[in-house]
Amino acid sequence: MASTTSANPLPLKDRVAIVTGSSRGIGRVVAIHLAELGAKLVINYTSSSDQADLVATQINSLYPGDAPRAVTVKADVSDPSQVKFLFDSAEQAFSSTIHILVNSAGVLDPKYPKIADTSLEDFDRTFSVNTRGSFLCAKEAANRLKHGGGGRIILMSSSLVAAPMPGFGAYTASKAAIEAMVNILAKELKGTGITANCVAPGPIATDMFFTGKTKEMVQKYIDESPHNRLGQSEDVAPVVSFLATDASEWVNGQTIRVNAGYA
Repeated sequence: MASTTSANPLPLKDRVAIVTGSSRGIGRVVAIHLAELGAKLVINYTSSSDQADLVATQINSLYPGDAPRAVTVKADVSDPSQVKFLFDSAEQAFSSTIHILVNSAGVLDPKYPKIADTSLEDFDRTFSVNTRGSFLCAKEAANRLKHGGGGRIILMSSSLVAAPMPGFGAYTASKAAIEAMVNILAKELKGTGITANCVAPGPIATDMFFTGKTKEMVQKYIDESPHNRLGQSEDVAPVVSFLATDASEWVNGQTIRVNAGYA
């Protein structure tokens, strides 16, 4: 059987996708990949407006002459009123129901403290963005995504859930909660045609990954990888994009670990 992409080069033609945290890192590459498959994109950011504009410009350049196919929206995913604004803005920008949510916004404490040394403030911030943000975006999506087929909720977890490491206690716990939530959400969405899944990358060469790490720490990740390298955002984006297409309908309530066998 031919692949979805070869049979239909634009399997997401004119579907509206929100990608949170898409001004940089994995979210940026995911947004561009979805656009290449035909989707219209809402590029969400909290502080990097210039970078978000660059992503939108790059996407719009893929379809010269068309009406804008990417817009930027500033919103903090941990704030329910701003999440609602994000979804409202998406509907208004494209005069359409939203089809896809990819929640890629996340934070990681670059101090990598042990649990005994983690401040309550840092713990709360990690859960506020990672877990509360995923909950608020998934909740809004469950109520507003297109019903009847094609609705896709994709949340970002981490392969650290399967391969826990010292120094990542709060972060790993915040991601484990997301995986549990997605499994339940998929069952609760019965009858809507909306699927809910997690993508859990391993070590990916992004700014967030490198922050606070020594060369020796980075090399340790490389040495432990079966492919002897760090992952790239481009390794993750096709998996997310598959979950966004109709071809993924039978994948639901799952966590897909994209880590080259690291975990």
